[in-house]
Amino acid sequence: MTITDVARHAGVSTAAVSKVMRNAYGVSAAMQEKVRAAMAELDYRPHAAARGMRGRTYTIGVLLDNIRNAFFADILDGIQDELHSSEYTVLIGAAGFGAEAQSKTIRSMVDRQMDGLVLIAPGTSRADVLAMADTTPTVVIGHHDPSDLHDSVVDADGAGAGLVVDHLVSLGHRRITLVSAQGTRSSKWTRTPEIVLTNGYTEAMGRHGLAAETRVCRAAYSDEGGYKAGMSLLTGEHPPTAIMAGADVAALGVWRAAHELGLRVPQDVSIVGYNNTAVADLATVQLTSVDQAGHNMGATAARLLIERVEGRREHAVQTSMTPRLVVRGSTGRPPG
Repeated sequence: MTITDVARHAGVSTAAVSKVMRNAYGVSAAMQEKVRAAMAELDYRPHAAARGMRGRTYTIGVLLDNIRNAFFADILDGIQDELHSSEYTVLIGAAGFGAEAQSKTIRSMVDRQMDGLVLIAPGTSRADVLAMADTTPTVVIGHHDPSDLHDSVVDADGAGAGLVVDHLVSLGHRRITLVSAQGTRSSKWTRTPEIVLTNGYTEAMGRHGLAAETRVCRAAYSDEGGYKAGMSLLTGEHPPTAIMAGADVAALGVWRAAHELGLRVPQDVSIVGYNNTAVADLATVQLTSVDQAGHNMGATAARLLIERVEGRREHAVQTSMTPRLVVRGSTGRPPG
């Protein structure tokens, strides 16, 4: 089956079929429907290698550090939903937290001639990312550092931290601790999500006259990272009455530590997450969390990337999501 057969079956020119396959700008919805219906009826599948020889492989590489963070699933769903009616295939690289492993994965994606890259909070150096983005269309999700070489999709993390502190203070809390990822200084990113989140938390605590109570515990955004942070904080001197984690997965690790120590949530300690993943709304969890619209972030990233891949736009843009706090049962008044 060839493109000529599709054109004949749809009653259009081969050029029209080619434009639909390339998702070219200006193709009408009626033409899209007619050609794609013909492709489906004929079970026509463009050969990826042949398309690559013509200058495009119709593959998009998505880099993430691990597959256990449920927020990444929300982002991936958004990317997939945005691209589902196109010819693009999404390939995922779960490279781990190490900067070198992430750089190796990114280089592999470029070497395999993927048309574009979506990098979710990359831990690899900014210099490496800029070098890749100079030759391959790239969208960075999470990092706030602006660039003329890549597009960015971010959450207003500072504002999100402020929402949490405001909520906890309104309940009467003063000893409010932030659990945030360590980050890598050598990467030369100056405005990563954890940096912006920490700054927002610090500013909000100061705004409420609680600068002396400011405390940041560094931990990996994983269940184990949150668990270790929770055990350390809740068994230490002057334990916090409320803990905010920069990711739901870490907040649930904190919750596990509290449970092992015989502490009740929220009667003994309030816990807040970040990302508002599906697990936060489970009946047995009900975790208060900041919603940063992960699905929308992914869909926006995919749309921006395809615009660059297909030459519809040349200048870089940064899009910011507005966070909202979803209050559930894991937060309440402090004990005593």
